[in-house]
Amino acid sequence: MFLFWVLTWRRVAAVLLVSWVGPALAWSNHGMPTAVALGELPELRAAAPVAVESIERFVQDQAGALEVLLAQEEQWARANVPSYPVRPDALAFKASSDVSPAELRRRFVAALRLNPQSRLALFAQRLPGQDDGGHEVLNWSKVTTLKGDGTQFATRFVSLAEGERISPLEVLIAAVDEPDYGLDLGLWQDSGSAVSASYGMGTQPFGNPVLEYSGQAPLHMGYYHESAIIYAAAGFLKRTFPEYRLHLYQTLAKHALKSGHPYWGFRFAGWAMHYVQDETQPYHAKVLPGIGTTRMLWINAIDMAGFHDAKNNAITLVSNRHTAIENYQYWTMRQALQAGQLNHPVLAALRDRSRDPAPPWRDNTLRDDLSRESHDRADALDKALEQTLPARVVSDPKYQMDVTEPRINLAELVGRGPATARGELDAILASLLARCGAYSRMLVLDVLASGK
Repeated sequence: MFLFWVLTWRRVAAVLLVSWVGPALAWSNHGMPTAVALGELPELRAAAPVAVESIERFVQDQAGALEVLLAQEEQWARANVPSYPVRPDALAFKASSDVSPAELRRRFVAALRLNPQSRLALFAQRLPGQDDGGHEVLNWSKVTTLKGDGTQFATRFVSLAEGERISPLEVLIAAVDEPDYGLDLGLWQDSGSAVSASYGMGTQPFGNPVLEYSGQAPLHMGYYHESAIIYAAAGFLKRTFPEYRLHLYQTLAKHALKSGHPYWGFRFAGWAMHYVQDETQPYHAKVLPGIGTTRMLWINAIDMAGFHDAKNNAITLVSNRHTAIENYQYWTMRQALQAGQLNHPVLAALRDRSRDPAPPWRDNTLRDDLSRESHDRADALDKALEQTLPARVVSDPKYQMDVTEPRINLAELVGRGPATARGELDAILASLLARCGAYSRMLVLDVLASGK
């Protein structure tokens, strides 16, 4: 009987997860919650402004140390990240005094297995209500490899000059969104990119490799707490790697701070924080919230009989709810910041330090603590969204978020209805973002402590 369940679940899991692209984002625009969560942190407020520095200058100055550090980091990943795709030895970073800064950058990007087209521009992100501070506005295409403006349509970027000084908080606000700007795209064996064959990442575990944004999902989602039958049936779920990215950037951040490169210390810390914040989103910690194993088996049975609507509807509804909570988060925060409503319950929750986890950050914090909390809240969140958001958005399988109504503003839409609905949604969002703020502070304080 167990074997029957495993084999049956294996088929339905494969069908659902390979078909399901799902949003690869977690919180839409990480910069806003980061600004609120860290804006009053005394350790950051006391930190001196840092000099903006190109990646080429950092790598050239630290090439010898980076060769050793990245070799050690690779050994850590092999020993500590289950199902880790071993980095080919040919990609190991090699320091050399007789190559150009551009070549050292290329080697560094390859050793990190980043998209070689990653912009790594010198930029800042302006928050709602901020002016451009006398800087030149930077087109989104200079910051991201994405082919459309997508998530950046309402975000302003400004150009920074090497050597100018900005606050560490400004560096973090810009950097925390950067992993969503193409760093993790085109890496898989079946991605069809220039590095597909050389990066050693294997085939994309789930999602559709043809679709641009889908490729980053296995690096931004951590499915660590599914049931034994699900893992037995769908072993590819174990191939999710936010731990790999988090530890890599956390290590680089600490090194950069210690070695006199604070700009890159905070920028790498922002990259690391991205994966922490992603995992506070319950849809990134549970594979299909609201759909239990029994229901999955029923969906599979009727799909095998030739009735595919249940499968297609399940995929659409989970994807819509995932996107909907992020849409609501983005517009709620944007409106509150623009209006200067600093006591808005969502902003207040992000600042609240009363339940911050006790330091230090441990290698297993993301997997054993943060991810488990998110996983355990996923089904309740899914049900709450079904009850509080407009039915057409979360309960109509004919509706597709961001397609049926492009750039819909759910905060404005809900605001036109009963105040109780807005209050319930704000409470739900506040409880989720409170954890986002708490774990973000925990990580940044850990990085700062290492740089003393």
